[in-house]
Amino acid sequence: MAESESSGGVFDEQRFLRIVELMKEHDLSEVELRDSEQRISIKRGGTPAAPLTAPSVAAPASAPAAGSSQPAAAAEDPNVVVVKSPMVGTFYSKPNPKAASFVKVGDHVDPETTICIIEAMKVFNEIPAEISGKVVAVLATDEEAVEFGKPLFKIDTSG
Repeated sequence: MAESESSGGVFDEQRFLRIVELMKEHDLSEVELRDSEQRISIKRGGTPAAPLTAPSVAAPASAPAAGSSQPAAAAEDPNVVVVKSPMVGTFYSKPNPKAASFVKVGDHVDPETTICIIEAMKVFNEIPAEISGKVVAVLATDEEAVEFGKPLFKIDTSG
């Protein structure tokens, strides 16, 4: 590996290997890191997941969740995407108790819009919408414990 490639921020090989070691040492199953435009999500155990390119969405009621991170149609409207929690933690709809919510029903979001925070292991993770559209439902309540894959928002991508 060339010297310029080995200092690639979150993609630096030595940093990556150290993160994997720390995950094993502390029995962590998932780590997500961001450094400006670079982003990496590392998961241990279970089945391999596709790279995180869009929020997880609801599968039809008769089918088990497939763990896909690609948007899919909600049962009632093909343009409505259900954004699911990318991790286990505590859901926060606003940056602090006195602030307004990040988004509310009727707001337009784009892929970079922060829609909530999920606190996991004392780390506050800003969750971006990762799609464009209009918020049609907020499915989680403030300070609610959420599991991986729990539906958080419904976003209409046609508007």
